[in-house]
Amino acid sequence: MDNTTKTYTLGGNLTINRMGYGAMRITGKGIWGMPEDKDEAIKVLQKAVELGVNFIDTADSYGPEVSEDLIAKALYPYPKGLVIATKGGFMRTGPNQWYVNSHPDHLKRALEGSLNRLKQDSIALYQLHRIDPNVPFEHSLEFLQDAQEEGLIKHIGLSEVTVDDIKKAQEFVEIVSVQNKYSIVYRNWEKELEYCKDNNIAFIPWNPINAGNILAENTLNSIAAHHNVKPHQVALSWLYHHSPNMLLIPGTSKVAHLEENMQSLHLKLSDDEVKMLDGMS
Repeated sequence: MDNTTKTYTLGGNLTINRMGYGAMRITGKGIWGMPEDKDEAIKVLQKAVELGVNFIDTADSYGPEVSEDLIAKALYPYPKGLVIATKGGFMRTGPNQWYVNSHPDHLKRALEGSLNRLKQDSIALYQLHRIDPNVPFEHSLEFLQDAQEEGLIKHIGLSEVTVDDIKKAQEFVEIVSVQNKYSIVYRNWEKELEYCKDNNIAFIPWNPINAGNILAENTLNSIAAHHNVKPHQVALSWLYHHSPNMLLIPGTSKVAHLEENMQSLHLKLSDDEVKMLDGMS
């Protein structure tokens, strides 16, 4: 199996470890409100950093606002080198309810709120959570461009976008990351992954274990049993080695699960096993 580098450099100057942490799950059910166990959520964040995570992905809509608040509570003042990426472009009205709003007025409020909650003067990586079908894409991009020029954003990323979307955005700003749904069993964005790889853009797969639905896959279970690990660890290992521009952000609200995720870095799959996993899509 290809031993890819453990780090990736965003935008040519922001080097991070490729195994990061996604902070969506440190909220309540339906990604709404406070988590059932706030103390455990705090411990997860602190343990992640202790285990070498220096890239945490969140969004103002997680909670909403809860995830960002907990990150600051757990980790501020932040250790040197920790990169916190956040996103704007969704509004929430209740559990599991998401409404796209990437109008510049909303993005302005979202960015200001994120800066305040995260106790930062500038967001290292700010990602447009979704392109808004009711707002010209150019208007959202112009906001991001202006915010970057003002120093409120260092780097800019996109989420759930096509190659054409990325190319359009690049007319306005440098795009350093793309966060699309992607996993061992969901590879609809393969063309986008290749484009990002060829253009020095990080690819951040969300839902990397397909909301746990991979656990019924016989191939994964067979390989996991052979290595005496869990199926989700095999899936994460495959993702990690699938492309050198892949940044992983598996999320969890439990320290034990976090430790399992991090241990997947050390899982060595054979070439034959990788071929089997490659064929699962």
